[in-house]
Amino acid sequence: MTVDAGTYQLGPAAGRVAIRTGRAGLAARAGHDLLIEVTRWTASVTVGDDLASASVTAELDLGSLAVREGTGGAKPLTAKDRADIEKTMSKILGAGSATFTSTRVAESAVEGSVTYRGRTMPLRLEVTEASAARFRGTASVAQTAFGITPYTGFFGALKLRDEVTVEFDVDLGRATRG
Repeated sequence: MTVDAGTYQLGPAAGRVAIRTGRAGLAARAGHDLLIEVTRWTASVTVGDDLASASVTAELDLGSLAVREGTGGAKPLTAKDRADIEKTMSKILGAGSATFTSTRVAESAVEGSVTYRGRTMPLRLEVTEASAARFRGTASVAQTAFGITPYTGFFGALKLRDEVTVEFDVDLGRATRG
């Protein structure tokens, strides 16, 4: 990691956080795999003299989810489809937030816990350094671990997979130093 020691405040101006969904069930071909962007989020990254002293916290506003892409499906995703999906997400998730707090930072992973709806679960972010001070990563989250029932449609024939993938791409060079 080639980042100067200090605290970095991040948000949408310094990167992107997104969620990828997948589909399952007998009617899976009718639905879409979605790329959903978290449009309001904050994170704080504190870097010390070594990785052992680094820490990460983040808060994701789940009321700010926006459908950016839908792949697959029997027909292309329309603007109306996007609006309908966003309305359904709002009903399922509400306007709350999810928080992440690291417990260990290593060269290729950040381990910690995510809290949502009063439930806290361990989470491991797989991290790659895209370039100096720019980092990308993914984590897999089971919706049911947080009491979320994955979406179903067509009388249960179309289902959203329980596991979703959270992706992030942040540039500490565009962050505010605190």
